[in-house]
Order: sequence, then structure tokens, then C-alpha cells
Amino acid sequence: MLLLLLLLLVGPTAPVALAQKKAPAAKKSKAQLERERRANLKRIKETSRILAQTQQKKQASVGQLNAIQEKLVVQQGVIKNISSELRYIEGDVQQTEGQVQQTRQRLERLKAEYARLIYAGSKTANGYNRLMFLFAAESFNQFLLRLRYIRQYTEVRQAQAKQITQTQQRLGQQLTGLQQQRQEKGSLLSTQLSEKKTLTTLRVQQNQVITKLTQQEEGLRKELANRQRAISRLDNLIALRVREEIARAAREAARRAAARARAAEVAANAGRSPGATSRTPTTAAAEEAAATKAERTDRVTLTPETAKLAASFTDNRGRLPWPVGKGFISQRFGRHNHPVLKNVVVENRGVDIQTNSGESVRAVFSGKVLTVASVPGMGNIVMVQHGDYFTVYAKLRNVSVSEGQTVEARQTLGTVSTNAEGTSEVQFQVWRNSANLNPENWLGRK
Repeated sequence: MLLLLLLLLVGPTAPVALAQKKAPAAKKSKAQLERERRANLKRIKETSRILAQTQQKKQASVGQLNAIQEKLVVQQGVIKNISSELRYIEGDVQQTEGQVQQTRQRLERLKAEYARLIYAGSKTANGYNRLMFLFAAESFNQFLLRLRYIRQYTEVRQAQAKQITQTQQRLGQQLTGLQQQRQEKGSLLSTQLSEKKTLTTLRVQQNQVITKLTQQEEGLRKELANRQRAISRLDNLIALRVREEIARAAREAARRAAARARAAEVAANAGRSPGATSRTPTTAAAEEAAATKAERTDRVTLTPETAKLAASFTDNRGRLPWPVGKGFISQRFGRHNHPVLKNVVVENRGVDIQTNSGESVRAVFSGKVLTVASVPGMGNIVMVQHGDYFTVYAKLRNVSVSEGQTVEARQTLGTVSTNAEGTSEVQFQVWRNSANLNPENWLGRK
């Protein structure tokens, strides 16, 4: 009987302990979901400010549509996130309900066993019965065993009472936790309903703006044509600067090679007679070959220093800071459909990032300012060289750096411009030699 009591005290605790060990993993995932939801709400807040700036103009604009669409995407993410949180909470509720049921069953078993203990103990409750029980032993060893039994019986009964108290406390905690989980679930359900209403409102707003923009088709086509001409001018400027830098670096490399050849020749002629020639056909051929190579190369010739810079730029792929502190990608890299005009495909050499009016534009990596220029339709532009990589920042209102200046990562290059429709947007491009790269593959997560 004593062994049975000990098993009752120890055994039933295992399932509860196991369930408690599993809880932290679910809570961790839930905490991650909560962080993501807060981040999405922050993005919505930032986008709302950008949208408010575009709405200051009465006429609908593509920038206004881009901001609404960004809010829609993030809003859908918020709702999806809440749904995932609700699933986790529902799992927690079911798990806690199971624990409550187990604890209640255990409590009933403990109380029943304790009642049996009390009933059995009542037969030897007074000292006379205990003495009779002890002295009725047939031997001294049996006397000791009976004495030990009485002591253990008392200890087990005390332990049983303690277990009942602890189990009641645990049940109270579990019930409190269950109530909190159900309240949290109810709160999230209300939040989800509110966010879905917001989503519906945004979709209505989106359709209204699209309808207005569709009525402005002629103006949109004209605007698109102007943009394409501006992009073409920017492409030509970038291609020219890259070719010039490739040629300059190659000529510099040729001069260094020729200087090394002449130095070697001087060293070789040091022991010759004074009448010997100081320039051999071999040296002349080396200089001519280096010059020819400078004309034919299609990539920047790197020095040890610029090679190290380019390698560091490569290592930071996917981790570069954004060129603006706040904003969203309003037009992605490559070919894609126009947001309003049907059967019209636009091509983007970089990404357009819509942001707040007056936002600072920053270098994404350390390097040298290769070009500061003004391109009609693209405003001021800054081109920064990072070895054989180039980053381009267009649509700047003003510029705070100059050509040849060395800049560090996150250093301000200028401020973003705002067009007549109230849209503040910077275009960001990444090149390696003459190859155009997708900036989204290089920028870190916002």
C-alpha cells in the first residue's frame, strides 16, 4: 500500500511536466509573430504618411496608387500574421485545457486516496491503539517494522496533503492562464475584424484611384514617354561614365606596367657601357601591348586597394543599407506591366523607392563619387564607385557631395526631390562594370 501511495505521488506528474516543456517553443514562435506584426504596423504607419503627402494634391497620381498598393500588401500581411497568431493561441488554449483536465483528475485521485488514508488512520488515531499495535508484535524485529510503518504512514499522509495543496495551486494558475489566453484570443479576433474592414476600405480607395487614373490615360502615356526619354538619357550617361572609368583604369594600369618595365630595364642596363641604348625593343613592345589592352578591356582594371573594396561590396550582398531611411519600393527592377495602362510594359534599370518629402539620400557603401550631374526628367544624380561596382542615385533635389570625394556607408549624398504630383521618389541602381544588377538582391531587409 505504501508503494502504491508513492507511485500516486510521483507518477501522474510526468504528463504535466512534459506539456510544460513543450510550451516555450510555441511561445517563441508566437513572440516572433508578434514582432512581425508590430513591424508591419510600423510599415503601414510610414506608408500612411507618404500617402498623405501624395493626397495633398487633389488629382490622383501613380505615386498615390503605389502608396495605396503598398498599404494593401502590408495590410494583408498583418491579417495573415494575426491568423497565424490565432492558430498558436488556439493551440495554447487546447493544451492548457488538457492540462486543466489532467490536473483536476489528479486532484480527485489525491483527495480520494487522502480520504482512504484518513479513514485507515482513524482506527489508530489514539495512542492506546498505536501502543497495542506495536506491542502485539511477535518479535523485536516486527516491532521495529511496525514502528517504521507508523512513521512512514504519517509522512505519506503529510506528503499527500502537501500534494493536494500544490495541485490546487497549479489548477488555479492554469485556470488563470486559460482565462488570459481566451481574452487574448478575443482581442485578436476583434483586431482581425478591424484590420479586414481597413483592407476593404483600402481596396475601395484603390479602385477609385485606378478609375480616376484611367480617365487620364492620355496624360499617363505622355508622362510614360517622358520617363522613358529621361531613363534613356540616364542610361547613356551611366554607360559613358563606366566606359570612361574602364579606359582610365586600364591606361593607369598600362602606365604602371610600363613603369615597371622601364625600372627593370634600368636595372638590367646598370652594368652596361655608357654607349648602350637605354630603351630596348622589348620594353617598347610591352608598352604598346599595354596600351592596346587598355583600349580593348570591358571591365575596370583593379588595384589591390580597389579589388579589396569590390570584394567587400560583394560580401555585403543582401545586407546593404537602404539609400533612404524610410520608404517602400514603388517600382521594381526589370520589365513589368504598367499599374494602370493596359498592355503597356515598362522597364526599370533599378528600383524606385517612394519616401517622405525632404528625406536624405545616403550612400549604401563606402566608395568614391565618380559623377555628379543633372539629367532632365531625373533631376540630380550621384554615381559612386566601389571598385568595379557602381551605385547610382537619381531624382535628387540637391547634392551635398562632389566628384572625386570619398564617402562612407550611410553618408548623406543629397535629398530626394518631390514632383508636381507630390510624390517623393529616389531611383537606385547597381552596376558591375557594364552589367546592370537587381538592387533588391543587394539591399538588406527593411
